Amino acid sequence: MADLQREFEELQRRVAELTQRVYRLETAAGMARPEPAQPAAAAPPPPPPPASPMGAAASAGAVPAAAPRIAPPPPPPPRNLENVIGSQWLNRIGIVALLIGVATFFKLAVDNNWIGPTGRVAIGMLAGIALVFWSTRLHARGYKYFAYSLTSVGIGIMYLSLWAAFQRYNLLPASAAFVAMIMVTASAAALAIRMEAQILAAVALAGGFSTPILLSTGQNRPVELFSYLLLLDIFAVILVTVRPWRRLLLGAFAMTTVYYVGWYAQYYRNEQRVLALAFATAFFVVFASLPLIRRIQLPISEEARDIAHVRSKTLVAIALFNPIIYFFQLYALYDDHPQTLAWVAVGLAAAYIGLSRKLQDDLAALPENQQFERWLHLAVGVGFLTIAIPLRLESHWITIGWFIEAGVLLGVGSRFENAFLKNAAVAALALGLVRLIFVDNFYTQRVLFNARFATYLVAIAVFGAIAWKLQEEHGTKHKVFAVAILCINLLALLGLTLEIQDHYRRQYLDISARGTYDYTGQDWGATTRARDFAYSALWMIYGAVALVIGFWKRLAFLRWQALALIAITIGKVFLYDLSNLSGALRVLSFIGLGVLLMAISFMYQKGWLKGSDEGE
Repeated sequence: MADLQREFEELQRRVAELTQRVYRLETAAGMARPEPAQPAAAAPPPPPPPASPMGAAASAGAVPAAAPRIAPPPPPPPRNLENVIGSQWLNRIGIVALLIGVATFFKLAVDNNWIGPTGRVAIGMLAGIALVFWSTRLHARGYKYFAYSLTSVGIGIMYLSLWAAFQRYNLLPASAAFVAMIMVTASAAALAIRMEAQILAAVALAGGFSTPILLSTGQNRPVELFSYLLLLDIFAVILVTVRPWRRLLLGAFAMTTVYYVGWYAQYYRNEQRVLALAFATAFFVVFASLPLIRRIQLPISEEARDIAHVRSKTLVAIALFNPIIYFFQLYALYDDHPQTLAWVAVGLAAAYIGLSRKLQDDLAALPENQQFERWLHLAVGVGFLTIAIPLRLESHWITIGWFIEAGVLLGVGSRFENAFLKNAAVAALALGLVRLIFVDNFYTQRVLFNARFATYLVAIAVFGAIAWKLQEEHGTKHKVFAVAILCINLLALLGLTLEIQDHYRRQYLDISARGTYDYTGQDWGATTRARDFAYSALWMIYGAVALVIGFWKRLAFLRWQALALIAITIGKVFLYDLSNLSGALRVLSFIGLGVLLMAISFMYQKGWLKGSDEGE
């Protein structure tokens, strides 16, 4: 019994020592230690353990009590609207008020000659530096929003002082003032990174982009201007990789565009085309490469490392507008070279399709519906490919190009199971159909062997490929398969009908050339009757062929299309041909229709519909 009691006491002592060590480690790590429990009334000593071996084993294997739970840190206090207004909005309004006050002071100093020019500039610079220094002290004490306000005011005062030293008092040459403003911008950016303040970064960027305006001499110096803007854009991109302040990119992009457009409108000359092209391309590349650059791993901000996995309206807006603005810039430079613009559009299409592929790899961990930037880049690429066709081609070749593009997009979309590319193929098909039917004007000289019928054949081939692919994947019951077959029949009928129309139009022109142009003349009437009979014959033959194919392939919807066409032909024969065709043509029309209808009836009575239809 004595040995067991000593062993039990030794275990209690070890548990107490381990508990004290855990508490000391937690205290050193800064974790909260729970309040010790109030000692309860002294409990009687535990009864001695039983003398049996089982009891001894149970005592030796006793598990010590669990360590006390660590109290979680208190949640941050909620921020209500009043707190936001008082701590942030009023500060930002105060920035503007102080800047206006300082500017007014400088104006009064100039108007009343209170202080000499050198003194005014020196006082402004010293005041700005003092405010910035004071703001860093306040930030260290926890007054961060007030510190941001003072820093912004100090930076603004320094910009105004340097502007006055150059523009108003001629105390500094342009180069010295420019270098000084760059130093102010760099200092503001460093403070923004140090204080984790996006507003200071915005102030630094605004000051940087204001420098060319503040130091403008009215001279046309595009190399210096655009080189400086390019450096600012690169700085903004690097800053975003360090801190997740993506809205700065939108500001840099907008200001760069404004400067370029302003320079082009006021200073551009034709001999500066290459220079403008080079810098416009450089600006475009900086912002177009964001999907690649913004994944650089810099050991400062974890949020910046995950920037590619966050849907950002800023990045989406830049991805959309950057290529559009760049293309318009090149269009303004090369409006007299449409073929050059076509190749530019092809290059942009290839670049954005490649970026889409890169984003597909980078965003593979996200669901498809969250990969918006990838789909946007792909849409831009397909859009430029569609634009390149009318820029490079002419007349019906534009229509053919859109149909071929639709076929390629459909093939690639089916190969990779990409619904977006399939939808883009539908859009390209719609463009091609609208242009073919409503825009293209053809003046054919030969039947069938002409540009119009070749264009119709291309369209029919594309729809045929769609129907074949759908049949391979889904069978003939797919609704889109039926739509594709309907489009094939409508295009074939329309194309052949237009061939008949143009054939007889040329005969009308021959009659007019012979000097026998007369609506009641024998030649004119005979030509009209022959044309009307040709329409009926074409429709009857086409309907019969479609019906036979419908029986052969067991496609009910194709047979219904054939029956609808035959019904239209019946109406034409009885309502129009009976009164307008001549005797022989009227006889041929009715006999042909009768034979066709009897043959169709025979096919149905023969039992050709036995078995199941795939299309039903």
